[in-house]
Amino acid sequence: MVKTWNISFPASERKERRRRAYVYLPVMYKAQPRRRFPVLYMFDGHNVFFDEHASHGHSWRLAEYLDFTALPLIVAAVECNHSPENGRLREYSPWTFDDPEVGHVEGEGQATMEWFVHTFKAMIDRRFRSIPWREQTFIGGSSMGGLMSLYAVARYNHIFSRAAALSPHIWAGKEKLIDLLHRAPMARDTVVYMDWGAHEVDRNMARDQRDVADALFDRKLSLTARVVPGGDHSEASWERQAPFFIETLMYGVDA
Repeated sequence: MVKTWNISFPASERKERRRRAYVYLPVMYKAQPRRRFPVLYMFDGHNVFFDEHASHGHSWRLAEYLDFTALPLIVAAVECNHSPENGRLREYSPWTFDDPEVGHVEGEGQATMEWFVHTFKAMIDRRFRSIPWREQTFIGGSSMGGLMSLYAVARYNHIFSRAAALSPHIWAGKEKLIDLLHRAPMARDTVVYMDWGAHEVDRNMARDQRDVADALFDRKLSLTARVVPGGDHSEASWERQAPFFIETLMYGVDA
């Protein structure tokens, strides 16, 4: 079951704007009214559950997968900033950067994460039977949302113990990300899933993937890193990775 409502998200807007929030509740949620559940927070909520809401008409259809597997997991997500003035890039970039194709982008990712941590997570913990502790709180996303997931699990490791970064756009701040991964306080039980599609990986992306993976290995964290056979940069490809990244996030979780 997916609940949807409108929410104010002022963190990275030029003015406050209403947007959709989504919460998936597992199949046993109603039947076990005293049970509490881990939570996976996700970016680009409009692409996670419903094809009719997805930017390109195809979602991850994550609720269908979770219903089929009957996993005890809540998923909470929020629609991104759709402003044509680099709205999504601003919202999902922890750092300011310049790019020859998109121009100057003022990174507002830290403000986004502050809102996620102090407003959205607090709301989910009040309204739903979540397990609010770090060990049962995860974060995930794709593309710029994948970059934000890596940033969040490092910068907010006291909140998120596990992260899934699918096709992360680390070009928006590779050196700063790697520096953060090296110096941020991260517990040894931190778990990271990271992948790219074989059809999107060129020589530069392969090097970037190795560099980020090396930084995580240097910290002696648990890492699953893979190149997806036949995978590309699309919701259809990311949908097919649900068994891999969900298993990584849920492995050994006591819920």
